Amino acid sequence: MAVIVCATASGLMAGMVGCAQPSLLITPVSKRRQLVETELWRESWWALNKIALIDVTGTLTNTHRRQLWGDGEHPVSLLLEQLDKARRDRLVKGVVFRINSPGGTVMASELMHDEIIHFKKSGKPIIAVMMDVATSGAYYTACACDEIVAQPSTVTGSIGVVMQTFDVTGTMNLIGVKSDAITSGEYKDIGSPLREMRPEERELFQQVVNDMYERFVDVVVEGRSELDDTAVRRLADGRIYTATQALEAGLIDRIANLREAVGMVKERIGSRRIRLVAYTRPLGYRPNYYARPPDVTGGDVNLLNIDVPGWPYHTTPQFLYIWAPGAF
Repeated sequence: MAVIVCATASGLMAGMVGCAQPSLLITPVSKRRQLVETELWRESWWALNKIALIDVTGTLTNTHRRQLWGDGEHPVSLLLEQLDKARRDRLVKGVVFRINSPGGTVMASELMHDEIIHFKKSGKPIIAVMMDVATSGAYYTACACDEIVAQPSTVTGSIGVVMQTFDVTGTMNLIGVKSDAITSGEYKDIGSPLREMRPEERELFQQVVNDMYERFVDVVVEGRSELDDTAVRRLADGRIYTATQALEAGLIDRIANLREAVGMVKERIGSRRIRLVAYTRPLGYRPNYYARPPDVTGGDVNLLNIDVPGWPYHTTPQFLYIWAPGAF
């Protein structure tokens, strides 16, 4: 067992409140960094079969999430590790895939979708449960599941692609700065924020966005057997839907809460009494091919867990399956 010493925030609060005392918390933590199973509830002491609750939250990225100090989890890597753990455990008979995300990058959404398809080869059912928001890339991943359930207040939809870039030429003109790029080809610096985009360049980007949109439509058609290509295209104009609207449109299968979704999995696996489990990480272990090696300099020290979207920090255009109008 390793001992990690954490200075709690009460030391900071003491100066503000005046009467609070500083405290020191010493917690023994296992050196093992693999995911640890946590039992959330047990319907009977005699229950053996398990249902795994797997969460996907925040912006979907194919990189580590930015945090105030250090890197956060790699969403694709974490999902793969959780699915693998559920697949290898013979007592886990099914999965509830809980989603609370506006979507994210095209690649992250596609990888998550593909990993769920791979998990389904095990024969274990997986049901998606949408929470506050499950839009765009998050809906893309849900389409890989056997069924899609939404809470009554869920917002979903936003099927489509956005490519976000920016133009700082106005600011450059004000301060007297001029860009001068030397390229090997006419389109090598396409999308540069340091100059205005030409019409033919915009058309090239539009073609890429259109191709990605076609892939999104195909995924929805494959995942929603009751919807054909024409019906999906009618729905896939980027708009969002309430749970009721999504049910009427055929984008989801049912409006239900989490307990009812667990009951749906129980019905599929033919089990009356189950244990609901989740997987948590004791430390920052990086276990598979989507993740980088562990940081040998030590663990993360994160006082605040802030999910900061990555694309505002990129200087190159980003292709996104996301609903985040306030970020653009």
